Amino acid sequence: MKFDAEPKSKSPALALTSMLDVIFLLLCFFVTVSVFSQWESEISIRLPEAKTSEQQDRLPGEIIVNLAKDGSLRVNGTAMTLDDLQGRLKKIAKFYPGQSVIIRADKETQYEQLVSVIDACRGADVWNFSLATENASGK
Repeated sequence: MKFDAEPKSKSPALALTSMLDVIFLLLCFFVTVSVFSQWESEISIRLPEAKTSEQQDRLPGEIIVNLAKDGSLRVNGTAMTLDDLQGRLKKIAKFYPGQSVIIRADKETQYEQLVSVIDACRGADVWNFSLATENASGK
């Protein structure tokens, strides 16, 4: 029986199949993330109108606080109290100073309730907040 003294070695090759799988999974991940990063908008909240209102692009990590006309608060679809909101904002402001918050208050919300949400932001050392409005022309 005769054996080859030197086995024939294959030249190294790049495994493209697994790399293509990883690229495809990354593509799926980014498409999914982009769908979920759109504006969080409660259907029951009707925003006040302003002539100078513009739809801004949402920034990553932006917190949207929805304030309904009955005074209930929702952040990321979760109902919470003013104390819960302030506690959450304090934790976030500790790690991310300058965190932006958008307050989406219903146009029939009492002014006092809106001021309470603003006070919760300021009490949590969050000063980068804005109030959402709709364009008066309906565009």
